[in-house]
Amino acid sequence: MRVLWIMMAWALAGAGGAAQASLLDYVGQCVPFAREASGIDIYGDAWTWWDQADGRYPRGHKPRVGAVVVFAKSSRLSLGHVAVISRVVEKRVVMLTHANWSRQNGERGHAEQDVTLFDVSPDNDWSEVKVWYRDSEGLGSSIYPLKGFIYGGKTARELTGRSPDYVGALIDAYAH
Repeated sequence: MRVLWIMMAWALAGAGGAAQASLLDYVGQCVPFAREASGIDIYGDAWTWWDQADGRYPRGHKPRVGAVVVFAKSSRLSLGHVAVISRVVEKRVVMLTHANWSRQNGERGHAEQDVTLFDVSPDNDWSEVKVWYRDSEGLGSSIYPLKGFIYGGKTARELTGRSPDYVGALIDAYAH
């Protein structure tokens, strides 16, 4: 019901209505969240986004603000995962904004803003990453394969906070 309310509020806000729902109030799956946050109009399971973007949106292997990062299907992510780059901190550390990763108040689905994503690939090519995980308050121990980044679309105004914790992101990445 909450997701339905948020979707209706987004529709009203876009139609000139008075309701103003925050992107960060979203609770649900990563795909609708990434689509709304990035303006990239792709549907289906997260792992399918990379191939669906071919010929429709530019793709690459360097993070840029507003790009959708596509996590590959894996044993830990049977449907893959998509998130939106909110800040580039340095060449191997970025922040992302996404939904349905960590538990908040005991449930999954919530949006998280400016979360550390660390490139741990041996060739520094963003093919393998670690993601900050709220439940452990640090980078998780899992390494996730990436397909790459999809560029284009619009960037939601709430994609990043006014004062993201760059130092925290660097500590998350390099201290663990």
